[in-house]
Amino acid sequence: MNTAQGTSGGMTREGFLAWVTTLVHAHRAHLLATARRRGLEAEDALDCVQEAFFTFLRLPDADLLAARTEEAGRLLTTLVVHTALNHRRKVARRAPEPEDTLSELAADLPSADELVARAETRAELVRCVERLSRMQQAVVRLRLLDECPGEEVSELLGLSPENVRIHLFRARRQLRECLELSAAVDRA
Repeated sequence: MNTAQGTSGGMTREGFLAWVTTLVHAHRAHLLATARRRGLEAEDALDCVQEAFFTFLRLPDADLLAARTEEAGRLLTTLVVHTALNHRRKVARRAPEPEDTLSELAADLPSADELVARAETRAELVRCVERLSRMQQAVVRLRLLDECPGEEVSELLGLSPENVRIHLFRARRQLRECLELSAAVDRA
């Protein structure tokens, strides 16, 4: 591309710069989000997007994509993804290897006994939930597991908001009693 006399596609320098400005404004938010989803911090994501634009603009026929902004956007997204991956590889190579990595990780992990206890508690909780009525199970699933607002749960199940609260209160009480009874049986 010869920027002193215009570009290779016949576009003037001013026209090309206006196109680049439009391209940047149209795609920067999406490209930054793409870089962030690839695990880069904000500053590194901005560097990644800038490098992708630089690479894009150095392409011999970049100005020919002026009329095809969708294709330019896809190409820029691909360049950002690859630039982000390369950046992460470089950072990983530079990172010093800690000597006691495995022992530190092992110290943070729960013991086998703790894992077995958690699994047993979870299995008991599942058994207790299965003892609830179908409506209580649905309320528990929607309100506690799916974190739906009470109004949405009442609409989905065809109940009043107060009825949803009552089902949830009773389900919690039954679960607590079931788990306490199970723990008492285990201690005996």
